[in-house]
Order: sequence, then structure tokens, then C-alpha cells
Amino acid sequence: MFKVIYIQAFIFGAILLSSCIMLAQNFENDQLRYQRVRTAKAEKDLQLKNEFQQCGLNYPPQNIFIKIIKDDELLELYVKEGSDYQLFKTYPFCAASGTLGPKRKEGDLQVPEGIYYIDRFNPASNFYLSLGINYPNKQDKKWSDPKKPGGDIFIHGNCVSIGCVAITDNLIKEVYWLAVKAKAAGQQKIPVHIFPFELTNTLKMKKYAQQYPQHQSLWQSLVESF
Repeated sequence: MFKVIYIQAFIFGAILLSSCIMLAQNFENDQLRYQRVRTAKAEKDLQLKNEFQQCGLNYPPQNIFIKIIKDDELLELYVKEGSDYQLFKTYPFCAASGTLGPKRKEGDLQVPEGIYYIDRFNPASNFYLSLGINYPNKQDKKWSDPKKPGGDIFIHGNCVSIGCVAITDNLIKEVYWLAVKAKAAGQQKIPVHIFPFELTNTLKMKKYAQQYPQHQSLWQSLVESF
């Protein structure tokens, strides 16, 4: 009886794995129906492969992680190798709006701060290509305007922002294509952690805590994640 159960479980697992692989392949193929994604692949795939090799990383990536630091206006993209994440590349902002501190309501122009993940791929964005994050998250819903917390926060191309992170059309091609490849490899949720500044920098923490005392408790809660 136990042998039968084991075989059934094995078969179910194999079917599930096959389904996941098929869904991943379908995702990439679906993305490639769009001209901008095909352009990103044509222009960036070989370049990224060479850069990964130079960094000692396997290409295509199986798992990536994005860290955004607002005061430095930088997007850092990490690649997971084994159990560790290695910094692959740093992308400067072209534009971002608002000040340090979290997003709390629609129209405040703030870039959110907290722990998020990519929940949307937009290959036909008004800002070339865009990756949406799951703002508002659970914490945001607790502290933000209950009726109009805002939404539609993206990492995107172009060079304008009303609460998003813009990194130019050229650079979003790289980030977007890497995100497509990671999801096609099976990564369901690509984490995006957004911080006001380097939270382990005690001088900055002291400076900004004095300047924005209302955000100090939030920032302290994010130190461990940073």
C-alpha cells in the first residue's frame, strides 16, 4: 500500500513539475509576442550572458532580487547562486519623485518604502517596459489612506516619475529581460526591497531621523531586512 502511495505521489510530483515548466515556457513565449520584449532580447541577451560570465554567474538567472535605495537613486540587481545573492549590476535612476519616507496616499508622488515583489509585467507600457510592484502591501494598507492609498507603482523606462522608479528605456530592457528569464525559470515572486537610504549607515540614520522623525519607526523596522 505504501509503495502504491509513493508511486502516486511521485507521478503527481512529476506532472506538477511538468506543468510548472510548461507554464514558465509559455510565459516567456507570451512575452515575446511583444515587439519591445523581442527588441530587449535581441539587444541585451548576448550582452547580459557575457556580463554574467565575467561575474562568474550562470546565465540565464534562476532567481533574482532587486534592491532600491532612494537617497542614492540606485537600483541594485542581485542574482542568487546556491544559497547566496551576488550583486550583478547597479542601475542609476533617471527620475524619481517625492522625498524620503513611505507612500501613504494617492497623489503624494512618493516612491514606496518596504518589502515588495513584482506582481505585473507590462510589455506595452506607456513608459516602454514596466515591472509593477505589489504596493500597497499589508503594512501599507494598515497605515495608508484607507480609501485612496494609491497604486500602479512600477520600475519602468523613460525619464519621468510620479511615484515610480524610471531608469531609461535602454536600461529597463536589461532589468525587464532578466525578470522575464527568472520567471521563465520558475521564480514566482521576484522580491523588490525599497529603502530610503543605507539603513546600516548610522550617520545617515541619525541625520534623516532628525529630518524625518515621523518615519523613524518604519525605518527601524526595515533595518533587519536591509
